[in-house]
Amino acid sequence: MLTTEKTYKDSCCDNSRADEAPRELKPTPPRNEFFSTWGPSIFSFVMLVLGLVGEYFFHISQFSDLPGLAWYAVAYLPVGLPVLVKGWKSILKGDVFTEFFLMGIATLGAFAIGEYPEAVAVMLFYTIGESLQHKAVSRARKNIQALLDMRPDLAHVHRKGNVIPVSPEAVAVGETIEVKAGERVPLDGIMVTEHGSFNPAAITGESRPITRRKEGEVLAGMINLDSLVLLKVIRPFQESSLSKIFKAIQEAASRKAKPEQFIRKFARIYTPIVTFMAIGLALLPYFWVDDYQFREWLYRALVFLVISCPCALVISIPLGYFGGIGAASRNGILFKGSNYLDLITKVNTVVMDKTGTLTKGVFEVQKVHASDTPHADWLALAASLESKSSHPIAKAITSFAKKTNKPVFLPQKLQEVSGKGLTGLVEGHKVVVGNAVLMRDNGIHTESETDHESSTIIHVAVDEKYCGRIIIADEIKQDTQQAIGDLRKTGIKSIFLFSGDRDAVTQALVKELKLDKGYGDLLPEQKVARLEALKRAKDRTVAFVGDGINDGPVLALADVGIAMGGMGSDLAIETADVVIQTDQPSKIAVAMRIGKATKAIVWQNISMAFGVKLLVLVLGAGGIAGMWEAVFADVGVALLAILNAVRINKHF
Repeated sequence: MLTTEKTYKDSCCDNSRADEAPRELKPTPPRNEFFSTWGPSIFSFVMLVLGLVGEYFFHISQFSDLPGLAWYAVAYLPVGLPVLVKGWKSILKGDVFTEFFLMGIATLGAFAIGEYPEAVAVMLFYTIGESLQHKAVSRARKNIQALLDMRPDLAHVHRKGNVIPVSPEAVAVGETIEVKAGERVPLDGIMVTEHGSFNPAAITGESRPITRRKEGEVLAGMINLDSLVLLKVIRPFQESSLSKIFKAIQEAASRKAKPEQFIRKFARIYTPIVTFMAIGLALLPYFWVDDYQFREWLYRALVFLVISCPCALVISIPLGYFGGIGAASRNGILFKGSNYLDLITKVNTVVMDKTGTLTKGVFEVQKVHASDTPHADWLALAASLESKSSHPIAKAITSFAKKTNKPVFLPQKLQEVSGKGLTGLVEGHKVVVGNAVLMRDNGIHTESETDHESSTIIHVAVDEKYCGRIIIADEIKQDTQQAIGDLRKTGIKSIFLFSGDRDAVTQALVKELKLDKGYGDLLPEQKVARLEALKRAKDRTVAFVGDGINDGPVLALADVGIAMGGMGSDLAIETADVVIQTDQPSKIAVAMRIGKATKAIVWQNISMAFGVKLLVLVLGAGGIAGMWEAVFADVGVALLAILNAVRINKHF
């Protein structure tokens, strides 16, 4: 029943529009919904039953003549006329071989050979099946529909001493908005209020409350659980986290998996072929069948047409992937297309970044070692330089300086050297802060790093003179161990660690997590080279998981790029194919299981639809199966396939 998919397309069989992205979903008005959906079917069913009772139980002979034709025509029109009109409109657009054409020809042909009840029954059950499938589709879409409806209609903005309700699109970056308890946050912002509690389920899929303190970031879509809070808007509405989720879901259907692409192309070729085969089935037996009767072979051809509708395939396969995307979104995972749902099932090698992926990315300064002759303000100068960086290590150094009452100055000529550190001028001094590689690049000799090998070491030089090192430690995420175990259980053969951190730190983490191999001291281009080497290996499909700006190139290069979306950079999120909104590495295995479950359901539907249709096609051509079996092969199989497709929402 191809029109079941009209909730996001005009028609699955409208081939000119088959590859368009779904339009924004809007709820159907409830007025007279039951009557408009079921009224025509109920009327036709009553008329059909009365006709059959009159003809077969009371033996009213007129039902086989003109009065019978008129009676069944009245029963046929409420369910058949809309289909015939759609078929005619498709033909005018140049799209002849649609389901409407097949059903129209089959039922009108049945009228022509005097099979009035069967003509009505085929169109009636076709319409009933279409309505039931529409309900099934609606249930499958509820999770995604809920996400799309989460965007608030109003934002309460402070302007000229007043609080004004306006559309979120009309709020500028830098303006202050207020969010009352129980309201959904309309825009991304930072806390002006001292603290607040929020439900992040719309963004992360987790309903556990989180607390945000002053200057903490709050994302659009979260629900304020506390008293009234004030937020300073940091992104326009179109760039808010919730809008990006909405956009990703809306665009997902435009990136189709290979089975879906194949079925759509197949349907366009298959439908005209079976139409001409039906014509051949009606006419060609004349040349070799001795007692050829046109009416009998025309009936077989009409049965053949009804059976041959590719509805179950064309609807249930996209719906299977759509259900997978919905189940993933409910778990805080965004797939940017059904093709990635398919591709993630082939991944056998996972490469992970360290900071922000396996570790919390919340660094703290553990120790500070000064050289024998440091600059008096070397730590303050280093913190001043790092104050303009958003990197977690930079925040740790700046925070430590504030705690120890070090002054923070305004840096100049700041330059970030990707994967190495920062250089710039502070209070007239040339300051270099970063790893040992950056020091060597600037001709500065560092002291030994033999101590604290499992920690991150940041070196500082002022006016080309080495001043000391800052030892910083990160903490492994709570579910990292579980994530590695779950990945092994899903069949991942190899797990690698790529990190820009010191190799000693990297190897310590590899040993602790029992990974296959790790590489440290990697610059972004070196990560790319390592990943290219992995991909060259035979039978290896690689997923890369990262969160930073420097992970952008490898996320793009990987077969499947997975970004940590909660704290990840915008570049990583935009580049990735899959986004983990919760920042939990354990969700990677969940994404893979959803992909595998979706693929299994899709291929079950393909096998079931092809198997049943092929069987009934052969029986119909041989005169064994009639219109009733044809109805099951078309309507029944389509409905079973759709019910099978929505199962995924019950398992994740």
